[in-house]
Amino acid sequence: MATRKTTVRPVKKEKLASITPAGRKDNTFFELVFEVARQIPKGRVTSYGAIAACLGAKSSSRMVGWAMHGADKVKPKIPAHRVVNRNGMLSGKHHFATPTRMKELLEKEGIKVKKDTVVNFKQLFWDPAKELI
Repeated sequence: MATRKTTVRPVKKEKLASITPAGRKDNTFFELVFEVARQIPKGRVTSYGAIAACLGAKSSSRMVGWAMHGADKVKPKIPAHRVVNRNGMLSGKHHFATPTRMKELLEKEGIKVKKDTVVNFKQLFWDPAKELI
């Protein structure tokens, strides 16, 4: 019996940064998230859920988190370090260049962080729904 040679061709990979969760290249939601995040004042923080609620997509806080994950590649710059979870925890810290970078950026702005949680979170919380609308 003759053996057949098969050639394996490499699969062309598409950059994940250019694809949104539904597989669409339309990233309107991400752009809106970035616009809201750019408005967060220095020395203040907001949450993924607050940004989602401001955009009328209250249950899309994970999508906001995903947008923040790719924010370092977007121009103009997005202060993703100012976006934390609903309890003030630095839940996105593992997406920064080093595990301590998010904390360092917040502390540079005068925000105290203890055990990966923003100290005085309620006082420092910036609600985009109240500030922008």
